[in-house]
Amino acid sequence: MSRSLVQPIGQKRLTNVAVVRLKKHGNRFEIACYKNKVLSWRSHVEKDLDEVLQSQIVYSNVSKGVLAKSKDLVAAFGTDDQTKICLEILEKGELQIAGKERESQLSSQFRDIATIVMQKTINPETQRPYTISMIERLMHDIHFAVDPNSNSKKQALEVIREISKQFPIKRSPMRLRLTVPEQNISSLLEKLNEWNSTIVSRDESGSQMIVTCELEPNLFRDCDALVRNLEGRLDILAVNVHVDSDSNVDHFDDFEDEPLRVQKNLVDSVPQLSEKLQKQAISAKEGSSQQGEVKQQKCSTCNACFGEAKEYRDHFKSEWHKHNLRRKTRQLPPLTADECMTDLDLGDSKADLKNYSF
Repeated sequence: MSRSLVQPIGQKRLTNVAVVRLKKHGNRFEIACYKNKVLSWRSHVEKDLDEVLQSQIVYSNVSKGVLAKSKDLVAAFGTDDQTKICLEILEKGELQIAGKERESQLSSQFRDIATIVMQKTINPETQRPYTISMIERLMHDIHFAVDPNSNSKKQALEVIREISKQFPIKRSPMRLRLTVPEQNISSLLEKLNEWNSTIVSRDESGSQMIVTCELEPNLFRDCDALVRNLEGRLDILAVNVHVDSDSNVDHFDDFEDEPLRVQKNLVDSVPQLSEKLQKQAISAKEGSSQQGEVKQQKCSTCNACFGEAKEYRDHFKSEWHKHNLRRKTRQLPPLTADECMTDLDLGDSKADLKNYSF
């Protein structure tokens, strides 16, 4: 005698999905989503709802395929429109993920927060940023725990406040360009002096005065309001200003004079760099003198012309071009080869000596 199989009616089992769950009005409601799509939807990267939801159906239990009752939906959401309810659950519900996925997500967000902290802070004694490994170590020291439901930038600002209570760290200043009428410049300079801001340059343009300064980020709104009252204009040149260097270097307080041998090696390297820059400047001038004979190739970063293709290619590997690139990222004008030599002689040699502080 054959035995008939009894199969459940109206059940649709869903596995290997991301479940978003919302508890409301004493009931649990779930929706089935594609993995890695919920966060994209919440960050407004993904716009197509069909790319997020596996089905626009509300369940009481996704893993068993049990659908939510219509009367429960109406009681909790005031409607039985499945699409509207799915949107609300997607926006307010809790994402259910596996342990390894959650661990990977928290680790990635921890790294993102540390990166934001590194970009926004400096060591107040050296004016240099800490390395990413140093920031992560400080975050572990203050027992920081990532909140997956909170914005990374917001958490980074909280981390900075907590770390500053125990370690020497502060927000890196902003570089601003303030343009005000000449008759109001005294009021502006008085306020900047009160804020202990650093004035980088002052230029007079007709009846207006242009001041480039570095200001603490927490004073930005006050500065913006002041400039508006003075009938001026504020432009942001750089959100975070760091000391010019090729890499982020940790600096410790126990720095002592290094042996003369180390300092001598650093000083001896400066003339060699100057000779290279002189050769590059000469080749650039020779290229510009042959403008009528050879087709010129111009570097817009350094504002220099080159006659031969090889010289043009070699220029992009030069210290002159690299130095001007770093200045360009901070929206500073390019330097000539001679000016670059002077700048590197004064600045880079000191920076190199500081690198031996550990």
